[in-house]
Amino acid sequence: MKEMVQEGNGFAMKIDGHVVAEITFVPQGEALVITHTFVSEVLRGRKIGEELVSRVVQHARENNMKIVPACSFAHALFRRKKEYQDLWVREEE
Repeated sequence: MKEMVQEGNGFAMKIDGHVVAEITFVPQGEALVITHTFVSEVLRGRKIGEELVSRVVQHARENNMKIVPACSFAHALFRRKKEYQDLWVREEE
């Protein structure tokens, strides 16, 4: 059985009770800094990483927060997804 659960400062996808993917963030003021995304090698290519980022976006919206996508995977998604632009806190380049 596949489930998405919040674990501390992040979310994990579990299959039959085993963590197969995870995303972590650090609260920083009014923002969540996405620091890490991991998807088990056997599940890559199935958009699991996108599901994880989407769950953090949902969490941020529910809590009136913004997001700093510091993780390279999350950053790439934020560059592509117009629906995330209102939450994106861009760091100085």
